Amino acid sequence: MTKILVADPISPVGVERLKACEGFEVVEAHGSSHEQILELAADAVAIVVRSETKVNAAVIAAAKCLRVIGRAGVGVDNIDLEAATEAGVIVMNTPGGNTIATAELTFTHMLCGARPITEETSSMRDGRWDRKQLLGSELRGKTLAILGLGRIGAEVAKRAKAFDMEVIAFDPYLTDARAREQEIEKVELDEVFARADYLTVHMPLTKETRGMLNADAFAKMKDGVRVFNCARGGIIKESALLEALRSGKVAAAGLDVYETEPLPEDHEFRSIENLNLTPHLGASTKEAQDSVGVEIAEAVAEVLRGGRIRNAINMPSVDPRDLEALSPYLDLCQRLGGFAQQAASSEVQGIGITYWGSIVDLDAVPLTRAVQKGWLAGIAGDEGVNDVNAPHKLKALGIEVEVTKSSSDADYNELIEVKAISADGSETSVRGTLLGKANDPRIVQVDGTAIEVHPTDVLLVIRNVDKPGIVGKLGTTLGQHEVNIANMSLSRAENGGELALTICEIDGQPPVEALAALEADPDIREARIARLGG
Repeated sequence: MTKILVADPISPVGVERLKACEGFEVVEAHGSSHEQILELAADAVAIVVRSETKVNAAVIAAAKCLRVIGRAGVGVDNIDLEAATEAGVIVMNTPGGNTIATAELTFTHMLCGARPITEETSSMRDGRWDRKQLLGSELRGKTLAILGLGRIGAEVAKRAKAFDMEVIAFDPYLTDARAREQEIEKVELDEVFARADYLTVHMPLTKETRGMLNADAFAKMKDGVRVFNCARGGIIKESALLEALRSGKVAAAGLDVYETEPLPEDHEFRSIENLNLTPHLGASTKEAQDSVGVEIAEAVAEVLRGGRIRNAINMPSVDPRDLEALSPYLDLCQRLGGFAQQAASSEVQGIGITYWGSIVDLDAVPLTRAVQKGWLAGIAGDEGVNDVNAPHKLKALGIEVEVTKSSSDADYNELIEVKAISADGSETSVRGTLLGKANDPRIVQVDGTAIEVHPTDVLLVIRNVDKPGIVGKLGTTLGQHEVNIANMSLSRAENGGELALTICEIDGQPPVEALAALEADPDIREARIARLGG
């Protein structure tokens, strides 16, 4: 049985979706201690959490079978992404499930910041009728500045325009075309600060965004600006916001997230009258909880069944149509990566990958990662390499990967080259393609020499003098050591070169004595094995 640990409460509908899948054992462990989670995770293939359970490096190390971590929600602050990536564990979230709920909460805070609803309610309950003292402000005609125009930011913008607000946005990933499409003015950060009447935060917490709204930022804003954060705590420097609220620089603010959660009982925020506080309720609607629970359950189940990966945090998402078109090339690319790694003559500092033909128009990330996996698989002792951690492991080795999509003509409809760039300046390259309707994989060039060979599990690569009798010598020597040749491909030396290339597809690893016997022949300058699988 495949064990799925549901460590935090998610929608019962989502849990039932997992339980309904044949072969899955679903263990619910809400409220478990860290020690209990460590024990329960030991044989878990998947862990599903919300924000309560900390899936730290210790949990990931303890979970020897772990393949995927599913977060029912958006933020992954409670998951050690670096440790997960290192271990080759996919981390997925549900960015769309709570979009509307968080956008609506943001707008609730904005409306409460414009009209003193909480104060008015308290006044009424105390028996007062303070109409004149509690003056509000209209949203109409005001400038709303949005930091981060992802799903939630876009929904907030849509609602702001319905209130006749002017919307501007800062997002380093926002294209001019998308800004025009949404009728939003794209501006730089300092302009956001200068023009905002209302400012909302919809960015992840990163090294770049931590403390983005600090004392310097508030100093650049208008007097009387209103500030709201229903994204992640830490983006607003809380001490700076306190000072801005007390001085009147910020007329009102609303927060759903904090630097420390739960918010300490003695936190100064609790005594500020022009600050509305909610206890991290962004996704707290029945509709959102059902949505994220079902979404993460379906995503986890799909991964465990070998299907597509949706909303992965630590690896790029690929259009399913692109992935389907590229799938025949995945094994070829992995084998090309292994061949290039084993053919390199000295320490490698870089890998060059070039694509030609129709695959240039597709998202080639899966092919690139397949090359990286194949490369690492050729390194003795390397274990647990997959699509998630392959780039991370190569980077740790100091190997840079450069990908090129070429528009120049090639000898084949689609062609892939993997080049090993060594520290001494030497280069080793291999090219491959698929042939015919059956998508039959072939290595078609090695170091500029044309050849045609199946990239089978074990290849014997030989550099030999281009003269009669070599094939006979090879057959005789290998036969003496009971090495069976399944196929042989030869390429004569070109341009008057001395050495020719011969590659034999053989049934298994030959004995060391066979290779030694070949290399002892003065007409054979190199004989090496390339293990590409098996």
